[in-house]
Amino acid sequence: MPLQTFRYAACGGGNTVLGFLIYTLGFTVIFNGKVFDFGVYALKPHVASLLLAFIINFPVGFFLMKYVVFVDSNLKGRVQLFRYFFVFLSNLVLNYFILKLMVEYLQWNAIFSQVLATAIVILTSYILQRYFTFKTVEE
Repeated sequence: MPLQTFRYAACGGGNTVLGFLIYTLGFTVIFNGKVFDFGVYALKPHVASLLLAFIINFPVGFFLMKYVVFVDSNLKGRVQLFRYFFVFLSNLVLNYFILKLMVEYLQWNAIFSQVLATAIVILTSYILQRYFTFKTVEE
């Protein structure tokens, strides 16, 4: 296994576990399985938990990808950050729709659904991070 793939698996796996723990804590403790109403809009507990996890995972994930995994990328940091945010937001939207389908339409358990959604998002994320966000540009 190439070192970069190992680092991606280790860092991405750690960040995924962190996100899943935050999601589970948010769903079961913080939002307690109830709708979160912050005045302007109300979020279902699985969606509020997803947003909480993504808010925390964004800076942690970028730091790990930039300084541990894709250290050979010669793109400027601000370009990497913009691209990482774009990919991250795309993953958030993908995760949201997968969760919505599984929890609201198929009536599956929210935590089980998040595990399945995470598996799908990890695959798309690796491909986008490797070949878009942190690619190495020939000079």
